[in-house]
Amino acid sequence: MADHNFDVVILGGGSGGYAAALRSAQLGKSVALIEKDKLGGTCLHRGCIPTKALLHSAEIADNVKDAAHYGVQASFGSIDMPAVNNYRDQIVDRLFKGLTGLVSSKNITVVAGEGRMAGPRTIQVGQDYYTGENVVLASGSYSRTLPGLDIGGRVITSEHALQLNFVPKKAIVLGGGVIGVEFASIWKSFGTDVTIVEGLPHLVPNEDEALSKGLERAFRKRGIDFKLGVRFAGVTQSETGVVVSLESGEQLEADLLLVAVGRGPNTAGLGYEEQGVAMDRGYVLTNDRLQTNLPNVYAAGDIVPGLQLAHRGFQQGIFIAEEIAGLKPTAIDETGIPKVTYCEPEVASVGLSEAKAAEKFGAENISTYEYNLGGNGKSQILGTAGFIKLIRRNNGPVIGVHMIGSRVGEQIGEGQLIVNWEAYPEDVATLVHAHPTMNEAIGEAHLALAGKPLHAHA
Repeated sequence: MADHNFDVVILGGGSGGYAAALRSAQLGKSVALIEKDKLGGTCLHRGCIPTKALLHSAEIADNVKDAAHYGVQASFGSIDMPAVNNYRDQIVDRLFKGLTGLVSSKNITVVAGEGRMAGPRTIQVGQDYYTGENVVLASGSYSRTLPGLDIGGRVITSEHALQLNFVPKKAIVLGGGVIGVEFASIWKSFGTDVTIVEGLPHLVPNEDEALSKGLERAFRKRGIDFKLGVRFAGVTQSETGVVVSLESGEQLEADLLLVAVGRGPNTAGLGYEEQGVAMDRGYVLTNDRLQTNLPNVYAAGDIVPGLQLAHRGFQQGIFIAEEIAGLKPTAIDETGIPKVTYCEPEVASVGLSEAKAAEKFGAENISTYEYNLGGNGKSQILGTAGFIKLIRRNNGPVIGVHMIGSRVGEQIGEGQLIVNWEAYPEDVATLVHAHPTMNEAIGEAHLALAGKPLHAHA
């Protein structure tokens, strides 16, 4: 049994934890980073990175199928899932090696093992105790299921879906949020007959309704079936497949049921409540400085209520390190965090939706504009439909940027600068956007909202 003392002790080596560790070390602090699995957490090993690799394979499959349209003679054979998985694993391994190399080059003590809070500022790992002047809780999230819906066999989560070595012929996806639509998109490109079941009235229900409707149109065109506003009642499984019952009385058959109903905070059994950390339904409550109710104890990432995004956790980790070091960083504004859903077409947004903006400022005090990508040269070349929707306060700044179309996730960077720097449409209209790029569409949309549409209809 040994006691170890550090300036900062971090529980969890995912996006939030490792960012806090790297920034704290950079600021001259002694750091212990405790991780029971691999550095990089869900995002690197079971989330963002591996799913985006599969989505890229899916994009290539679609390109091959459509090759003749572009004057390229190519034929689509089949999807070699072991080879797809090998490509994915190589990317994850390279990034993992880079991250472990980076962490080991800093003044960071990496502790491999399962940690739990054993005191107000102490984390126990096996027989060892790590006490910090400051503690950062960053234990991440897990794939949720519904009450009474057991995971196992042909009822799987995204973690299992990533490990499949075959392409299902038919799949049902329970949940039309980010994870659900991304896997539906992958499987459709790979040749699966997909049906999404979503209890709320729209796909990607956390997005602006215009994006939800745009994605529904696109998925309909792609042949992805979806049942909206209908609740799941139960599932039975056999050796060969699943039968899903809906509350409407409808029954659906498939090879697999993917449960994609969101992610829950990974806090159970970690000693948080016993040590007096204020919690709500498993989440750790913090103030806007990411401090818990315990002195010098902070929390970052998916265990903190709000958007469950790797880049949010990463930024929170940096923020906490700077807060501990007394740098007084600016509090993170959740509405300024960009969101991207990487299905085909992609969905990206930052700032307020039209409904939230109307709620906050009054519908009469905002104006919106939609620029159709049909008027954008590069979008025509790529063969993508979609639009960019802007929301502004009347005679004021842009407060929401919402996009749908192939690759629009790459454009949200400018969108978040516009929203976070409170730019007026007139400010953006004077900036020169390179031609021909999809990025031009942002310029055109702002020209139109500033009252001088050139390629757009006012």
